[in-house]
Amino acid sequence: MKESTRVFRFATIGTLNALITALVVWLMMHVADEDYMLSNVVAYIVTQTHNFIWSKYWIFPLDKKSNTWRQVLLFLIAFGLAYAAQFLFLVGLVEGLHCNEYLAQFLGLFVYGAVNFLMNRRVTFH
Repeated sequence: MKESTRVFRFATIGTLNALITALVVWLMMHVADEDYMLSNVVAYIVTQTHNFIWSKYWIFPLDKKSNTWRQVLLFLIAFGLAYAAQFLFLVGLVEGLHCNEYLAQFLGLFVYGAVNFLMNRRVTFH
């Protein structure tokens, strides 16, 4: 598969994940009146099963038979690193720069997406 196709597919699923994340964050912050940090954690957890399935079978499909449990473990590690980068970015914007919490959540999606793509491309589905 061409790398441009892979990036397009990643961006497509990433956009869908971003919409799901935004919806969960909005519901938790606006409707349930929860803290922005808890809302962020829950939103990212919700999107991960969706993200793994699309990543495994559509974005990074392997021709050879792969060990799904190994990929799940590596996917969780990639998620952890990407999420940590995003969360530190989020807290830095909100607490350090007094950025709007919704804007910070949105900008954090790009940090998460970049780290997540690189980790999954180079490690999880390599």
